Amino acid sequence: MGRWRDGHGELTVRGNGEGAPVRVPLETATSYRARTRGLLGRDSLDGALLLSPANSVHTFRMRMSIDVAYLDRRLRVIAVRTMPPGRLGLPRLRARHVLEAEAGAMEGWGLRVGARVEVNL
Repeated sequence: MGRWRDGHGELTVRGNGEGAPVRVPLETATSYRARTRGLLGRDSLDGALLLSPANSVHTFRMRMSIDVAYLDRRLRVIAVRTMPPGRLGLPRLRARHVLEAEAGAMEGWGLRVGARVEVNL
C-alpha cells in the first residue's frame, strides 16, 4: 500500500464480488493541513476524498451532506454513514482511513460494509 501524498488519483471500488469494479476520481489528503481543510468551503465533489490517517470526521462549516466510509488498514470498509452539515462523527477504533463523497454517491458505487477499495495514484 505504501505511503500516500496529497494529490489526485483513482479509487477502485470492489464490492462483495458483485458486478464489475467501479472507478472513481480521487483526491488524497494526507498532510495535516489538507486533512484539516477537507471539504470545507466546497459546494460539490467530483468523486471522493481520502483522508489518511484518520478515524473520525466532522461536518461543521460544511455546505453539503456527505457520505463517509471508514476503512481499516487493508482498505476494507468497516462502516458507511451519511452525515448532514454540523455533525461530529464518532471515532472508529479499527479505522485507519476515511473516504468522503457527496451524499448518495457511495451507494451508487456499491460501496458498503465489507467492500474493498484500491487507491491508485
